[in-house]
Amino acid sequence: QVQLVESGGRLVQAGGSLRLSCAASGRTFSNYVWGWFRQAPGKEREFVAAVSWGFGGTAYADAVKGRFTISRDNGKNTAYLQMNNLKPEDTAVYYCATAMQWGIVPGAYAYWGQGTQVTVSS
Repeated sequence: QVQLVESGGRLVQAGGSLRLSCAASGRTFSNYVWGWFRQAPGKEREFVAAVSWGFGGTAYADAVKGRFTISRDNGKNTAYLQMNNLKPEDTAVYYCATAMQWGIVPGAYAYWGQGTQVTVSS
């Protein structure tokens, strides 16, 4: 059974940092794209960042570019999202996901974690 489990979300003050982790089990995702998405109350799930499996290319939403960094450790079957200079508008449930092909829309991703809450206070 494939499982993605996020961790690291918590309450943090504006300007602070968090590192989210997403550990996978049940299969190896070394040749998959890893993505992070987020969903705030009353809003649709939105793309945050993605990292490819081959050339290590990355993509970021404009709202997080320069502040967030996505990475992956194939040996640990884990992806990370380093979030710096957090803002109150970053408050959301953050989800990790994996896809066989490059994409930045939720529909491109087959496997999802249960989400971890990030709350940024002003």
